[in-house]
Formats: sequence, C-alpha cells, structure tokens
Amino acid sequence: MSAPDQKLTQDDILSAVEGLVAAERDLIANMANISAVLFEALPRINWAGFYLHKEGELVLGPFQGRVACTRIAIGRGVCGTAAAERRTQRIDDVHSFPGHIACDAASASEIVLPLIRNGELLGVLDIDSPDPARFGPEEEAMLTKLVGLLLNA
Repeated sequence: MSAPDQKLTQDDILSAVEGLVAAERDLIANMANISAVLFEALPRINWAGFYLHKEGELVLGPFQGRVACTRIAIGRGVCGTAAAERRTQRIDDVHSFPGHIACDAASASEIVLPLIRNGELLGVLDIDSPDPARFGPEEEAMLTKLVGLLLNA
C-alpha cells in the first residue's frame, strides 16, 4: 500500500485528528494514529512521531519514518530543548542547532512541540524534513491546535 498522491489541507488534518481522538482515550493509541496521519498528510517530511517523558528523559514513542534515537536527555538536541524550555522549537537548519542529534542524516529542518497537560510534561511531538526551512508559522499554529486536541482527549 502506498501513500496517497494528494496531501490533506491543514483543516483536513485537524478534522481527521479530531475524529480519531474523539473515539479513543488512550494516549499511546492516539499518538500512533496522529503520527500516521501526519506522515501521510504532510508533504516533504521524513519523520513524524512522539517522544514520551519518562524518568527524567525522553523515550521514543509512536512514530512513522526511519529508525530513530531511542532516548534523548532533557535539554539535549531540538527535542530535549523543547522539553526543557517547554516551548516549540522550529528549526530551519538543524545542522546549525547547537547540540543537534542526527538520528537521520537526511533531516535538514525540524519542528518540535512540547506536550504539557496540567503543568506536567508528557513528551514532545517531533517532525523532521529533508528540506531546509520546511516549517512556517501557519504550520506551527496548526500543529499547536493538533497537540491541544491530543491533550484534551
């Protein structure tokens, strides 16, 4: 089975995720489906998935893409920085990011959104692209809404 030729709009993605999380309460199941939706729907990405905050570090969770780093220290790399600072990291050139962790050498840009519910860090949503400066403010806004749908499920 191959990916669809036509990519979904941002509204389509949000609608799909809203439908998925409305029918399911399990966080891991929802993360698995969301990573699949993002990987299928977003053009020019090579990885979409989650890292879960466990025992003071980020541990690989549901994802779509190549084999990934299994554990990331809080404060290390783009994902660890998003977790430590509890704010979205939108990086146009990962190779110039101090401490970047190259899980996939093909990745050139990255966006990472922290998952925070009731003040608690649950993990991060991480999306990589082989294209420099792939992610813009409109996509960041859509992904912020998507994270909100996940956390409210």
